Amino acid sequence: MSTIYVTRAIPDEGLRLLRARRHEVIVNPEQRGITKDELIAALREHQPEALLCLLTDAIDSAVLAAGAPHLKIVANYAVGHDNIDLAAAKEHGIAVTNTPDVLTDAVAEHAVALMFALMRRVCEADRYAKAGRYKGWDPFLFLGPQIKGKTLGIVGLGSIGAAVAQRCVQGMGMRVIYNDPKTDAAFEHEHHAEFRALDDLLREADVVSIHVPLLPATHHLINEERIARMKPTAYLINTSRGPVVDEEALIDALAMKQLAGAALDVFECEPSIACLPEDHLKLKAMPNVILTPHIASATIEARQAMSRIAAENILAVLAGKEPQNRVM
Repeated sequence: MSTIYVTRAIPDEGLRLLRARRHEVIVNPEQRGITKDELIAALREHQPEALLCLLTDAIDSAVLAAGAPHLKIVANYAVGHDNIDLAAAKEHGIAVTNTPDVLTDAVAEHAVALMFALMRRVCEADRYAKAGRYKGWDPFLFLGPQIKGKTLGIVGLGSIGAAVAQRCVQGMGMRVIYNDPKTDAAFEHEHHAEFRALDDLLREADVVSIHVPLLPATHHLINEERIARMKPTAYLINTSRGPVVDEEALIDALAMKQLAGAALDVFECEPSIACLPEDHLKLKAMPNVILTPHIASATIEARQAMSRIAAENILAVLAGKEPQNRVM
């Protein structure tokens, strides 16, 4: 029997799987993110062979050193793994895994939902009606652009970006252009899509949806200069990682009406929706901005599948086998 430490309560499919194999599963009882000091203390106290952590947990060299030499695997309950010091994990001989491929439909659905809500001004209209301000039909009330026939620019053609494109082409009659480090002839043929250099995509798209991982090369990929290339009638949607977008540049562009609107599920300084207090207030006051609290993957099915995959990766390592989703 091995000990697995879980940094916060998660959907239970994976935890039940671990317990069914007679492993001891210790879940942090606090219904909040665990602090670094708390995590180090827990690793030293329980000496687990496996750590199941969340994207919000910073697994740095000090944390990994506290887990060594007992710790064999860090199973990240996320697709991304930018919260883990991979070099330090390698130094200590600790495997790192993630939970890919189960979030595709959930995140794609949320990106499309944000597009609809933003362009058809659903949230604005909801607040208006609930405030008792609706006094009768008006031909100019909450006018927004028709989505059919508009050009969608996909930045990052991984599985999620492709799933967004598929829904928008087949379900809404949109035209798709995309940018990615490599072209995809099969995708282009299936969806009548066209590759564009990033700057050209930003100039041409009516909606830009971001689906890239957070890497040094993608930090502030969408910056002041690139936002300035977008149409003043264009919309920006980000369901990838907050720091991919230069938050201050985006807020300034929205304030100066250089963009028609933005929908953000992720933020540069999470859990704050803005890095600066004054920008927080600006974002909240903008009617053409939709903010959701990092919930793009928040379907019951996706979150349970993440739990199961994290557990399966742990079981593989504890059994001396290669985990299916090793990132390091």
